[in-house]
Amino acid sequence: MEYRKLGRSGIDVSAICLGTMTWGQQNTQAEGFEQMDYALERGVNFFDTAELYSIPPKAETQGSTETIIGNYFAERKNRDKVILATKVVGRSNMGWFREDGRDTELDRANITEAVEGSLRRLKTDYIDLYQLHWPDRPLAAFGAAVYKHQGDEINSIESILDVLGDLVKAGKIRNIGLSNENAWGTAKFIQHAEAKGLPRVQSVQNAYNLLNRAYEWSLAEFAHRDDCGLFAYSPLAQGILSGKYLDGAKPAGARKTLFGRMERYEGPGAEEATRKYVQIAKDFNVDATQLANQFVTTRSFTTSNIIGATSLEQLKIAIDSTDLVITKEMEDAIDAVHAVHTNPCV
Repeated sequence: MEYRKLGRSGIDVSAICLGTMTWGQQNTQAEGFEQMDYALERGVNFFDTAELYSIPPKAETQGSTETIIGNYFAERKNRDKVILATKVVGRSNMGWFREDGRDTELDRANITEAVEGSLRRLKTDYIDLYQLHWPDRPLAAFGAAVYKHQGDEINSIESILDVLGDLVKAGKIRNIGLSNENAWGTAKFIQHAEAKGLPRVQSVQNAYNLLNRAYEWSLAEFAHRDDCGLFAYSPLAQGILSGKYLDGAKPAGARKTLFGRMERYEGPGAEEATRKYVQIAKDFNVDATQLANQFVTTRSFTTSNIIGATSLEQLKIAIDSTDLVITKEMEDAIDAVHAVHTNPCV
């Protein structure tokens, strides 16, 4: 397993991160334990979760994934073996996250309550990387490609950093990251942190895959110039790039079959592009999921690639993707498809 620096934190994280969002709905606690055991055996030292999880978000399962991870740490006594990342929800009307049922936003009260809740469920004294799951301000995200300005009152980036800075000083979180963020937001967070001596953003967790390479447009340069790399989620575009959903297929137990909610990866051109990427894998006699995963892992701006699996066999295949050598011929074939089908699923 390759290890990479998490921004300027001095922490080495595995190039593969274990995604956990299915634990508590699609996966049981026992299956979560099995995945964590296997991941650690294979050198994966980086786990990602969120107060939102499990997915899809529901009041009755909120926090279930963090609880499973906390139970694992309590039983295995191995918290020190894991670089742990979690997230606070952004502005929403999902009132079940807070004890008083209020809408969520990134103010001091919400962030503080969220951190305390995560620490309690995770059965730990500290969080290595605490991320803002989505910004406090409205912007194009989660499949919305066009920014439309709204004049909503929002919490300032500086005020958010002030809260996070106090939590760092208290030892409850060690580093901060962003998620579902754009270039303007990332730049402002770095600017305010440097000007005020506040915690510096170490990573941006955004969707990145063969169907959505929008990160390359303006955010990729941050990894090289500001040591703020990509913490990539959905490397398989929610399983689409495996090819298992082609021609309307709905495999038993698959996310689309169980929950739907795949609109982000079912827009115009998505199936045609997917079919071509799957064909590239066939032409080179490699597994389609491993090709898609390793493409993400090998980008120069990627800090870590978050893989998610609902079975141990899927997890093994995903981690084994790091053995795949992407040749120039593979790159050329991928780029040829991308030139025709440019980011159909942003």
